[in-house]
Amino acid sequence: MKKYIATAVSACIVILLAVLCILFRGEGFSALQEETFKLLTVICAASALYCFVVGEITKNYSQMDKLWSILPIVYAWIIAAKGDFSLRLIVYAVIVTAWGIRLTVNFARKGAYRLKFWEGREDYRWSVVKSSPVFSNGFLWTLFDLFFISIYQNLLVLAICLPALACMGSSEPFAAADIVAAVLAVAFLVLETVADEYQWNFHKKKQGFLAEGKTLSELPSPYNLGFNTLGPWSRMRHPNYLGEQGIWLSLYLFTIGAGVTSNGIFNITAIGPLLLILLFMGSSALGEKISSGKYPSYKDYINQVYKYLPLKKFKP
Repeated sequence: MKKYIATAVSACIVILLAVLCILFRGEGFSALQEETFKLLTVICAASALYCFVVGEITKNYSQMDKLWSILPIVYAWIIAAKGDFSLRLIVYAVIVTAWGIRLTVNFARKGAYRLKFWEGREDYRWSVVKSSPVFSNGFLWTLFDLFFISIYQNLLVLAICLPALACMGSSEPFAAADIVAAVLAVAFLVLETVADEYQWNFHKKKQGFLAEGKTLSELPSPYNLGFNTLGPWSRMRHPNYLGEQGIWLSLYLFTIGAGVTSNGIFNITAIGPLLLILLFMGSSALGEKISSGKYPSYKDYINQVYKYLPLKKFKP
């Protein structure tokens, strides 16, 4: 019950912040920003159409998952080019590129990419969602694929990149706020990279044990738990999610350095990172529900370790 209350409170706070960003949205876009935004929107629409059509034909609904790490790189460099490669936009694009390469490599080694781009391993969570009684009617799943998987997620990826668009044309020099934004973004990127490496190595070694014919209960500790509790995972249930959200919130801080925020804090482009937080609330809840059903000790893990705060260490 406490977990659901905390999630509800967190969601309300995020929604409140989003409302404040709308109320204090700052100045409107310039002609160049509007022109750039239209170009990005065309790419976004084409991607959404591709994801829906190919997903429905192949029944592999991870088409957007494969583009998730690639599109922001494209958006960031288009904005940087349209913005005459200002230092702020270059730094932003370089960080996004590093983020995208990391995520693409991590997804690729899980078997997500093939030479035939529409093939590859589908994210296991889509089959779990699709098996829900809510989607027993195939038409409802098609609508979900169209509006959430294909359209909404593409719009969200575009939205998280809009802080860079807001920085276009800024006359403010690259200064302290930009340095803080860059340092925080890189720090969160390092956290996410380290967390993913621990996760990858844990499951690779666990699968190696299982391939020898051993059952899960026969594996040495902590592999017998079934889920990772090594490295940052020993103190946070979702260090990779913390890193992901932290990166995009940090990149939003570039708008403060660019002087395009109202009251020094708010700008409507913050809605993208805030919506990303809401997405990860749902994603983390789904992942924990799946893990709780697979691994008996996972509920103890939830009770002992915070989702994002590294204040407690898991003791099996």
